[in-house]
Amino acid sequence: MFQRILVAVDPSPARRSAVRLAGDLAKLANAEVRVVHVIASAASVAAIVPLEEDAEAQAVLDEALTALRETGVKAEGTLLRGLTTQVAAAISETAEEFDADLIVLSPHHRSAAQALFDPRVSDAVAHRTHTAILLAPEAQDQD
Repeated sequence: MFQRILVAVDPSPARRSAVRLAGDLAKLANAEVRVVHVIASAASVAAIVPLEEDAEAQAVLDEALTALRETGVKAEGTLLRGLTTQVAAAISETAEEFDADLIVLSPHHRSAAQALFDPRVSDAVAHRTHTAILLAPEAQDQD
């Protein structure tokens, strides 16, 4: 069973189902969880533009940690920075450093054309790691 679970969160409401699923699995296996959130920036010809404020990123991380800890799960968190093209690598590297045996992600649904030009983070992580990956289903009642 899984003993070290990494859950990656972003500002989207889908993060809540990923955190809930990681917490449920952690409770079943008495596993520890590391929450990672990458503060992404986009690069343009003239500048690097942050896509999220530091305070918002910290709030996303804190919300996940609180939800896990309130259910008795041992959890710690990490904030990272990177370009949008580096998010998957940052998640994969964090999983390796944590020695995770499971990565929980929330999928972001896109059209086939969008996915061709902008691959999903979950797909990119799957191609970068040898760690098991679980995609959390999106809850119907998300904010």
